[in-house]
Amino acid sequence: MHSSLKALGWVCGGPVAVVQALLDSLGPEGTLVVPTHTPDNTDPAGWRHPPVPETWWPVIRAHMPGFDPSVTPSRWMGVVAETVRTWPGARRSDHPQVSFAAVGPAAEAVVTGHRLDDMLGEHSPLGAVYRLDGDVLLLGAAHGSNTSLHLAEYRLPDPPRRREGSAVRTPTGRAWEEWQDVDTDESDFDQVGDAFESIGSTRIGRVGGAECRLMRQRALVDFAVDWLTAHRTPREPQR
Repeated sequence: MHSSLKALGWVCGGPVAVVQALLDSLGPEGTLVVPTHTPDNTDPAGWRHPPVPETWWPVIRAHMPGFDPSVTPSRWMGVVAETVRTWPGARRSDHPQVSFAAVGPAAEAVVTGHRLDDMLGEHSPLGAVYRLDGDVLLLGAAHGSNTSLHLAEYRLPDPPRRREGSAVRTPTGRAWEEWQDVDTDESDFDQVGDAFESIGSTRIGRVGGAECRLMRQRALVDFAVDWLTAHRTPREPQR
């Protein structure tokens, strides 16, 4: 689920009421999964909102606290996702940049095994949701926020790659870890979403003041692989 509490409008009980309603709708056999990403724990050389002086980069790499799934807050994911992250019984994947939190009987299966160098691919919670045949809910959010579309990028032939870096925990404290991963790009995700909706595979309705969308994740990802293959211009990989 991706959500915008602001889009919903005033809710009696705020984000807690929203999460309770979602869990009630899922029932005891359902599992709620949300992104709890931490884009501030990335290589400062790529920061743009705002950028920081180059002289700061080595200091940030040396002193950024290592990601801890139990205490590191998400950023830019919204207050509903943060509420899920801290919900009793919630489990969170151990990725320093793109973790996911889950509540429900499949939570452990969804968040376990999130590989550092497969951020949004098969060995991520997105891949787990695909294998479990889950749904995608955009609760007042647009397709530009639809993280499942990144899984389609990972399935493209020879996707461009880039260098990543984050502060991680180690048995002796913390360290700055670097790796290569897919160079993701959500700039055309709204177009992919519109095209997917045009084939009638999306349920659209209103919750409060928000227009919301519900879709099968497998159908979305499989469609997006074909759409991106046909429409996306290959990019040069970053150095």
